[in-house]
Amino acid sequence: MRPLFHSMTLPLACSLLWACSAPGTKSPVEIPGRPESAKTQLLEAGAATLQAKPPIEAINAYLNGFHFYNGHPNVQMEAHHYCSILNEDVIQCVIFDGNTKEAKIMGVEYIIDEHLFAGLSTKEKAMWHSHGYEVASGQLIAPGIPAPAEHALMKRLAHTYGKTWHTWHTDQGKALPLGVPQLMMGFTADGQADTAMIDQRNRRLGLDTAKTKAQRADIQVPAADPGADGWQHGRVIQIMDPTGAHLHLPATPTPPAANSRSSN
Repeated sequence: MRPLFHSMTLPLACSLLWACSAPGTKSPVEIPGRPESAKTQLLEAGAATLQAKPPIEAINAYLNGFHFYNGHPNVQMEAHHYCSILNEDVIQCVIFDGNTKEAKIMGVEYIIDEHLFAGLSTKEKAMWHSHGYEVASGQLIAPGIPAPAEHALMKRLAHTYGKTWHTWHTDQGKALPLGVPQLMMGFTADGQADTAMIDQRNRRLGLDTAKTKAQRADIQVPAADPGADGWQHGRVIQIMDPTGAHLHLPATPTPPAANSRSSN
């Protein structure tokens, strides 16, 4: 059993994750509704002062990466993960569409170590995506922390799998959380992610993906479990939107049988 993080390095790595702040990324949508009243602002300030927030205070890691809709690899977006480490093998993340105060919660991601993933059923595995390529390619980053700390973090994340649901599709310009949750996936090979999307992120954060990739060349990335990344094998699981309003037409054909959906 390999721990997700070594117990001696975890506190240091987590504290360093907030060492620097990344450049601001604003939410792509403006929500309808009235501005906060003075009464609401007063209640908000009082709650912030008086109420304890253990689950929020446990969030101590910021990861930046990219997702796409399961079965629709050309519908892609940047995702800001704010995560809390539950134990050596499990992380939970709240996903936002930006990293400013006005950012909208897009969804959640659960991350587990490879030994826990190995024990899942075949049908369950199909809903999870591997992180090896995201790490090796330099697409997944932890902005604002020293390079050695990020390298150690990525070395461990390369051995994990994520299960991600988006509940507010602001990437499609939805000003309210309409429709149904959608299962998301991560990229697994070169040529899948929109280079313009990656370049825009990199310019904003002052990054060079090629350089990051070279710096991670020593990270041993395991072969992905064949049960993961189900979309690549035609095992696409997605919730159909009963309103018919959700975008579910890929720009180009997905792999064979990937346009079919299963509730299994």
